[in-house]
Order: sequence, then C-alpha cells, then structure tokens
Amino acid sequence: MGSSKQSAGILDTLKMERVRTILTHTYPYPHEHSRHAVIAVVVGCLFFISSDNIHTLVEKLDNNVKWWSMYACLFGFFYFFSSPFIGKTFKPSYSNFSRWYIAWILVAAVYHLPSFQSMGVDMRMNLSLFLTIYVSSILFLLVFHIIFIGLWYVGLVSRVAGKRPEILTILQNCAVLSVACCVFYSHCGNRAMLRERPLERRNSNWFSFWKKEERNTWLARFLRMNELKDQVCSSWFAPVGSASDYPLLSKWVIYGEIACNGSCPGSSDEISPIYSLWATFIGLYIANYVVERSTGWALTHPLSVKEYEKLKKKQMRPDFLDMVPWYSGTSADLFKTVFDLLVSVTVFVGRFDMRMMQAAMSRVSDGNQHGDLLYDHFSEKDDFWFDFMADTGDGGNSSYAVARLLAKPFIRTLKDDSELTLPRGNLLLIGGDLAYPNPSAFTYERRLFVPFEYALQPPPWYKAEQIAVNKPEVPFGAHLKQYDGPQCFVIPGNHDWFDGLQTFMRYICHRSWLGGWLMPQKKSYFALQLPKRWWVFGLDLALHGDIDVYQFKFFTELIMEKVQEDDSVIIITHEPNWLTDWYWNDVTGKNISHLICDYLRGRCKLRMAGDLHHYMRHSHVKSDGPVHVHHLLVNGCGGAFLHPTHVFSKFNKLHGVSYECKAAYPSFEDSSRIALGNILKFRKKNWQFDFIGGIIYFLLVFSMFPQCELNHILQDNTFSGHIKSFLGTVWNGFIYILEHSCVSLVGAILLLIAAYSFVPPKLSRKKRAIIGVLHVSAHLAAALILMLLLEVGIEICIQHNLLATSGYHTLYQWYRSVESEHFPDPTGLRARIEQWTFGLYPACIKYLMSAFDVPEVMAVSRSNICKNGLDSVSRGGAIIYYASVFLYFWVFSTPVVSLVFGSYLYICINWLHLHFDEAFSSLRIANYKAFTRFHINSEGDLEVFTLAVDKVPKEWKLDPDWDGEAKHPQELGHLREFPSKWRAAAPHQDPVQTVKIVDHFVIGRTDKNDSDTAPNGPVQ
Repeated sequence: MGSSKQSAGILDTLKMERVRTILTHTYPYPHEHSRHAVIAVVVGCLFFISSDNIHTLVEKLDNNVKWWSMYACLFGFFYFFSSPFIGKTFKPSYSNFSRWYIAWILVAAVYHLPSFQSMGVDMRMNLSLFLTIYVSSILFLLVFHIIFIGLWYVGLVSRVAGKRPEILTILQNCAVLSVACCVFYSHCGNRAMLRERPLERRNSNWFSFWKKEERNTWLARFLRMNELKDQVCSSWFAPVGSASDYPLLSKWVIYGEIACNGSCPGSSDEISPIYSLWATFIGLYIANYVVERSTGWALTHPLSVKEYEKLKKKQMRPDFLDMVPWYSGTSADLFKTVFDLLVSVTVFVGRFDMRMMQAAMSRVSDGNQHGDLLYDHFSEKDDFWFDFMADTGDGGNSSYAVARLLAKPFIRTLKDDSELTLPRGNLLLIGGDLAYPNPSAFTYERRLFVPFEYALQPPPWYKAEQIAVNKPEVPFGAHLKQYDGPQCFVIPGNHDWFDGLQTFMRYICHRSWLGGWLMPQKKSYFALQLPKRWWVFGLDLALHGDIDVYQFKFFTELIMEKVQEDDSVIIITHEPNWLTDWYWNDVTGKNISHLICDYLRGRCKLRMAGDLHHYMRHSHVKSDGPVHVHHLLVNGCGGAFLHPTHVFSKFNKLHGVSYECKAAYPSFEDSSRIALGNILKFRKKNWQFDFIGGIIYFLLVFSMFPQCELNHILQDNTFSGHIKSFLGTVWNGFIYILEHSCVSLVGAILLLIAAYSFVPPKLSRKKRAIIGVLHVSAHLAAALILMLLLEVGIEICIQHNLLATSGYHTLYQWYRSVESEHFPDPTGLRARIEQWTFGLYPACIKYLMSAFDVPEVMAVSRSNICKNGLDSVSRGGAIIYYASVFLYFWVFSTPVVSLVFGSYLYICINWLHLHFDEAFSSLRIANYKAFTRFHINSEGDLEVFTLAVDKVPKEWKLDPDWDGEAKHPQELGHLREFPSKWRAAAPHQDPVQTVKIVDHFVIGRTDKNDSDTAPNGPVQ
C-alpha cells in the first residue's frame, strides 16, 4: 500500500498530463514554421524596399498617364478578384488556388511594366532565380521524403513517420524559401568579399550598429535606410566561407561574384550567400521534419495542464455548414438539385404521388383509417404551448440559433417595458423545407439533425441508424398521453419533394427523434386535436400546390365527424398561396379553398405557412360578408436565407375578403435597403459564380481576339479623343459580332435566351424580351470594354518594347546570358547536372519560365497572328494563345460580371418587384430569424407571440452551464435546465439575450375576443 501511494505521489509530481502534452503534438503536420517563414520574408521585403527610398518610384516613373492608368487598372482588377478571399479560408480550397493564381499572373504582368528598376528590383533576375531555386528545392525535398519514407518502411525510424507529407505543404515551403533567396539577392546581390578584407569580415558583428560609440547615431542611420541595408547585407549575409574551406563542397556549391573596386583577376571561390541561405532553410525544414516524425516532439513551448484544458475547450467549436451557395458554378449539390427537380416534375407530378401510397397503406394497416393521421393526445391538457417554424436546414448558425431558442425551457423577454416569461412549447410544428438545397442523407443529417441535436439532445439510447417500426416509440414504454416532453410534427415542403419524398419518409416518418423532440407522426400530413377545441390541420401540398383527393377526403370526413360548429381550426401549409397567387397572378390550391370555404365555413381562424423566408401577418378587415380565414401568417424564418417583404406590401384580398398587413419582419424599409447588397456584395457572397461568369464573358468576345488595329486609339492627343475612339471601337466590335462572328454570336444568342427565360413569367413576353435584351446588352458591353482594355494594354507594352521582343523563351534566354556573370560556375557543376539528367534540368527551367511568363507568350502569339493571320498559326499555337488570354481575361471579367448581374437583381427587386427569390438568395443572409409561439389559455383564446433575432452569431463556444450541469445516464434532454450545448462566443450576441417580440396578438374563440397589440402598419 505504501509503495502504491508513493508511486502515485511521484506520478502526481511528474504531472504526466503535462508530459503527454509535450511529447504528443495535437496539430497535424507541419508545424507553423512555414507561416513564421512567410512572416519573416514579408518583414524582410518591407525592410529592403523601404531602405531603397521608394519615393524614387514616383520620381523615375514615366510622366505619361497611360502607365499610371495601366497600374491602376491592373491592381484594381486583381484586388477585386481576390477581395472575397482576403483573410478567409473556404472549403473547397478555391480561395487557396485563387491566391496562388493571382500571385502568378500578377507578378508575370507587373514585371514587364516600367518603374521597378527605380526600386532596385531587377524583376527578370528575381523571377528567373525564383523559378530555378523553386524547381531545385522541390526536387531536393521530394528526394528527401522518398528516402525518409524508405527508412520508415525498413523500420529505421519511428512509426509516427509513416504519414506522408502533403504535397501542397512542400510546394508552399519551397515557394517561401525561394522568395527569401530572391529578396536577399535583389537587395544584397551575390557578392563575395575580397581576400584582402578578412579582418573586416571577421570583426564585423551582427549588431555592429549597436556599438557603444554608435548608439547615438543609429537613429540617424535608420533614417538613411540605404546605408543600414548595406551594413546588414555585408555583415548579416556575408559569405560563410570559401570552397577551399570545405573541400567536399568544392564541386557542389554556387559561387558568388567578386565585389571589388577596379579589376579583380581570377574568379571568386567564396561560397555564394544565396547558397548558404538556401541550405539553411532546407536544413531547418529537414531537421524539423525528422525530429517531429521520429519522436513526436512538439517544437513549441509546452502548455500547463490548465492551459491545455483551456485551449482544448477553446478549440471545441460546432462544425456547422455555411449557407447554401445558390449561385455556385462548382457545387455538385446544386446540379443534383436541378436534376432532382426535373425528375420530380416529369416523373412524380401527375404520375406517381407518395401521398397516394400513404393513403393506401393507411387503409391496409388497420381498420381505422384515421389511426395514423389523427392525434388527440393533447386535447385534455389545461395549459398548452406550442411553436411553429419553417424553412430550416440551410446555414448551421441560423438553424441552431432558432433551435436553441425552441429548446430553452423558458424565454424571458420584454414586452411594453414588462418582462414576459414564455415556457417551451409542448409541441413543435415545422412547416416544411427541412434541408437545402436537396433532400439527401447528408443535408438532412448535417443541416437539420445536427443543429437540433446540439440544441436538445436525444435520449441516451437513441441510435440514428435504427428505423422506428412501431411508432410512437415513447420512452420507458409509457402511453403517448402520459409523455410530458416536447413533441414534433412536420409537413414536407417543395425541397423535400425533389426526390419524391423518399428522404422525408426515411428521416421523419421512420425515425422517432429530432434531437430531443419526439416525432410520433407516421405520414406526411396529419390532424391534431388540441385543448379548448382547437385543431391543427397539417397539409401536404407536394409539388402541385394543392392537396390530393385522399387528403381532401380525410379532412372533410374529419370535419363532418369530429369538428364542432364552434371549434377553431389552424391550417398549416408549406406554401402561402394567398401571397404567391397574388404575386404570380395565378390561382392554386383549389381543393384547399374548397375545404376552407365550403366545409370549415369560418372556423379557420388562422392559416400558417413558410416557404417565404420572412414574417408577415395579415388580418381581415371587418365587414358584413363572411370571413373564411381570419388571420394569414407567414413565418419562414427558421434558418434559411432571408426573403424580402416589400415586394408583397400591396397584397390585400383573399376569397373576396379584404386584409391589411399588421406586421412585417424585416420592415418594408429594411427589406428594400437590404437589397442594395446585390450591388456591393454579390461577388463576395457568391465567389463560386466566377466559374460561370468568366467563361460566359470569354465566349462573348472570343471572336474579337486579337485586335490588331489600335493605333487610332493611342495616337489621339486628348483624353476625350481617346475615349471617343475607344467607344467607337467597342461599337465596331459589337457590329462585327453581329455580322461576322460565329462563336461570340452563338454565345450572345444563348445568353439572350437564358436572360429571357430568367425573367419571371408574370410579365408579358414583350416586357420579358425588353428586360432580357437590356440585361444581355449590359453584359456584352462590359465584355467588349474589358476585351479592348486588355488588348490596348498589350499593344502599349509591345510598342514600348516591353513585350514580344524576341520569342516565347525570352526570360530563359536572358537568364542564361547573365547566369555566368552573377553565379560563376568554375567547376562546371551545371554542365554535369545537365549531362546527368539528359538535358532535363535546363529543359524544365526553360519551359517553366515560358509557362510562367504568360504575357510574353500572349504578346508573341498575338504579334504572329496580326502579322501572318490566324490561319498561319497551328491549332496548338491557337490553343496556347487563347488559353493565355483567358488566364487574364477571367480575372478582369469575374468582378465585372458579378457587378452587372448584381445591379440587375437590385433594379429588378426594388424598381420592378421581380426576382424576389433570386435577388435575396444571392445575399445568403443568415440574420432576421424568427419563430412563432402559441398559448391556448384557460379561456380558450389563442395568444400568438412571434419571437425574432436580428443578428445570428457566427462564433459559438461550449456553454459552461451545460457542461457543468450534472448528467444522469437515463435523463431525457428536455429535463435539463441548460439543454443546449453551445452558446454564442460573445455573450451579448447570444440569441437568448437578443431575442425580442416582433408581433403579438390574440385570436379569440369568438370574434369579440380578438385583439392586436401591433402598432398601425407593419412592425418596424
């Protein structure tokens, strides 16, 4: 016993958890050394550039305004192209691809323009040196990793070394290493110190400018950055020695050029500082990799146990999906949605209807055909609360924000300066569209079930993969009437019908739990008998916008057999056809209207729906005629993107009865203001639209490349003359497309057909054609202007001998001409490498430089076409030319196509009240979320509270109250005081703190008891 206690004390003293955190690295390879290297390289660039007096860039720049304009256009387009990716990381890694892509073609373009020599930056030398070192580094590291994996395979290194490195990580580290060498060479050169100055080199100190006698003057030296730079170069980055000091390296090193005054006989045998810098970086990479993979040792300062636990909790974040990118040109889900919709419309509508199958199965399963459609277990409760929401399952943040409020045992909020306490609903009604963009196992699980399970956990024994055979599966074998936990009933929406209702049936009708809400329902439509003679009819409209004959028969029989004359009925449908029919000038839901007007006869006190992702309530205007429906309520704010309200502001009549809007959320003014985001934020929200937009613009002007006659634009002496000639050329290009082009004309016609079809069919054909033509004209004009800007820029560079000076391999030829001067090779190392690689080494560098120098390839090909005609160019040459043009035109066009299309949506939604779905789905707004809570009081009146959250949190953290609450093995989630796992990272943004009442009214059992506490007009 004593021995055990002593051992335990020793272990406690050693704090094995601390040792574990030291030895076991919790991050995937690699360490952050590559990020630190990037920071060091950036700081070095800023230091060296500032040291060379950057103001000389302006002084030595050509006074001609065309260079300023070219720089402004170039950097402007590149900035707007890359702006959505600044400071963000997207999945998939399109943003990472765009960063490297932008860096490549921007540098390739800028180095041809004048003025960089004034900064002491030899761009050609830097680019050629970068590419050479980059290729060499990649080859060297690949060989190293192959050898290391081989050693692991034979068992000479630890098993933790078995994970292969990521290729992108190797490429990134090689790029950083190459940039560092280029920065050093640009500002320090490849100088070798003379043999006559060994004492000076030996006495130089890394911090010589901090010597005592110079401490009073170092600030003055800082102001003279150029001198400080020279001192840094001569002391910090001096050559490490000569080849004679390292005999084994004498034939394997790069040599430095001699830096001296006057003639310097002979060649330097000093090892190049670039070589030593490259070898240092490579050595650090290899050392870090070997140590980490061999021992698992973390090369960072170890954390204490307390700090480790704190960091572990900080890293715990819910993995919510982002809002669906509806304008993505690369999303497989959206293409699947389109396919499923086409199949649903052509196969299921009018041919096969799952509702018919449900009706048949209901009659076969038991003699009582209402047994699995009618639920009356709530009818005897005294005080009853229930909730309604719709259109959830889009963004995880917004869906969880609503689910968190639904799961809260009590919601406390202010109403007229007094605090109200609203208990959690005994029943949750969901009005369809459970997951976007299409019904699938992935979307249902990740976009619907995950947020709700985080908000209210299912029972401990629940297994998602199990099918519920005998519903309702009430916990502990109790009767459904005895279960006091929250329950959930769901109707499907149009998105749930895209696969013929298969996923809905599998996940809703054949499962028992949505988070902590019990789901007793077995079919896609149902009837609920509530206390105080209230009823809820949940209707399934499928894709027809109406109920089928079997539903109609069920509800009519129920009305005649069980619904009394003074009962009150709430009808839930997914689509609010009172608004959509008014908007589309259509008449749908005839069976529903027949059910309400001829069977319920005024007993329908409330119609609720979702589908439109906003909140609006219309109440009837008292008149002498019959009122078939007293209140119309739309609440589709359950998690999906926001829809506008101002488009539906003029709705006022249904079934011959006048209605007035009592509440709208967001308000009409806010809704109109939000639409402005299409101009300013379309591309930021829909960066994946690049794939479609860039290709469309390129096809529109494909036949216009190249423009060989541009001298009339450049030779004008006035700015107005330039503009006039430029616009005249754009018009001539438009005429050329109509008269001579094939590819561009076909692209324009296809775009016109698409634009015409895109205009909502509520307008006449003439108006649709006018809007379509104006829309396509704006795109075509923008594409022609961009094409001409690119061609004018290339022409200016050619006329100033900045492009097309020799051939496709200009950069490589120049590099070889100065290679021997700046990087002496007295031992013939390069010749031996070329011989050993059978010429592969110089060939790789040669063609890599040509592939990098896209502007030169474009300009040379353009000059050949303009001189000899397009027919003289081979098919491969034409492909190379158009590919090089596309690489730049895509960058120029994508911000513009988004701007034009976003402006079109803004004009249509605010001026013409068109495209309410397209104009707001583009914004992907997760804010303005709401649900409605109902209370049947002791008098039988129905109190209605609509609770809303203006701003949805984007960051969540583990709720300490949830984590600290005692958990019992068989405890149900709804019995916990804090049922939700996550809370907002910023407490003041948590939905529990920001929730507010945006509408409150009472529906009495008799018309005299109706009351409305909303102000006149819509709620602001």
